[in-house]
Amino acid sequence: MIRSEQEQIRLASLQQLKDLGINPYPAEEFVVTHRSKSLKDDFKPGVKVSMAGRMMSRRIMGKASFAELQDAEGTIQLYLNRDEICEGEDKTMYNAVFKKLLDRGDFIGIEGETFVTKVGEPSVKVSGFKVLSKAIRPLPAVKTDEDGNVHDAFSDPELRYRMRYVDLCVNEKVKETFVARSNIIRTIREAFDKEGWLEVDTPVLQAIPGGAAARPFETHHNALDMPLYLRIANELYLKRLIVGGFEGVYEFSRNFRNEGMDRTHNPEFTVLELYVAYKDYNWMMKAMENLLGNVAASVHGKTVVTLAGKEIDFTPPYARVTMRDAILEHTNVDIDALDEDGLREACKTLNIDTDPSMGKGKLIDEMFGEKCEHLYIQPTFITDYPVDMSPLTKIHRDNPNYTERFELMINGTEVANAYSELNDPIDQRERFEAQVELGKRGDDEAMFIDQDFLRALEYGMPPTSGVGIGIDRLVMMLTDQTSIQEVLLFPQMRPEQF
Repeated sequence: MIRSEQEQIRLASLQQLKDLGINPYPAEEFVVTHRSKSLKDDFKPGVKVSMAGRMMSRRIMGKASFAELQDAEGTIQLYLNRDEICEGEDKTMYNAVFKKLLDRGDFIGIEGETFVTKVGEPSVKVSGFKVLSKAIRPLPAVKTDEDGNVHDAFSDPELRYRMRYVDLCVNEKVKETFVARSNIIRTIREAFDKEGWLEVDTPVLQAIPGGAAARPFETHHNALDMPLYLRIANELYLKRLIVGGFEGVYEFSRNFRNEGMDRTHNPEFTVLELYVAYKDYNWMMKAMENLLGNVAASVHGKTVVTLAGKEIDFTPPYARVTMRDAILEHTNVDIDALDEDGLREACKTLNIDTDPSMGKGKLIDEMFGEKCEHLYIQPTFITDYPVDMSPLTKIHRDNPNYTERFELMINGTEVANAYSELNDPIDQRERFEAQVELGKRGDDEAMFIDQDFLRALEYGMPPTSGVGIGIDRLVMMLTDQTSIQEVLLFPQMRPEQF
């Protein structure tokens, strides 16, 4: 491996630490009593502290120096005096270790006492420090001048996503995004637990990839000598649990779809799915309005948030527009009046690409996706999807050509998908069989027939409403991000050439 000059200097410093009898990677625990933000939020001079983190800067002024310590919460200023750290004649720890052998990015542990500098800066007067981990590679030196201009920014997206560990160290806003993500998930979980709904785990490896129309990833189980699929959805397993007697179940699941990648799609993503017995999609719309309003407030303290310069209002109630009305308004095409051939011709007129594998459902889906979806900026429920688009959804109680389904659109993107769940096993079998026919036509996203799920339905499933929420997309909305890669700690990338 060819090392840079800085790396060679750091490796030499590493060896010198060892020569001084200092282990640069000690194993024993370092007790941390305080962290930067909480210490500064309730700052009092004269408090004994023990802190740890990266040394991010250092200003040496003879026998006294200032340094900046960065921990999980933020940064705090350190003051080091040679004679206080090294009380005897041996000044090695200050003159050699701190001044010469430590570098920006090294982890240290310090003990000391809080005080306020002459210019009013909350600081820690260090009485002793310990090397906890020596960094071989230098961190990018991102600087902000007095006018707020950023210099030498670590901003290249490919580098940031590949080396998220560096991104988190030097770009403070990135860490804030993932703290917000954790807060969003916690808020949802607490709301569901309060209702008495049960959090569960369902299989990631599935013999039949069901619950959605998507192309799966396939693998092979050697011991059973059979193909298995990474789950594209957990819906059919959660509905089995409703059959089993639970009245409310939910899961934050990692799903996998072997599809394209763009600013709203990653092949691995997180979905929350919730199923509640004795409810319908009308109830679920109200539940989602209340949930998302509360989640927005938990992150921002209000229900109006800014995304890419646009104000998104999560305050209930949200607009409701049927699929037919949305397409009619934006394309002048009445999908009720057209068969499959007519829909294909309408797509051609609208310059929407189609192929022979597409049935009515796919054609309508393409029409809405290409010409309508991006126009719904404020939270809007698109309701009442055609039967051909919704093989797991109950027939609409007032119109047999439609189903009781909605998708929630926010900022031109689908964030949630919900149904009055189909619990008629005869109807469900016919819908699966229709999907098989689409598969024979070349639709590689058509659903499989899940015989065990059909058997479960035949034991009886109560009226149920279910919803899937794209957690990654929701986090995008609530943290003002326009790319899904910004809210995934480690988005999928092409292999790096070392």
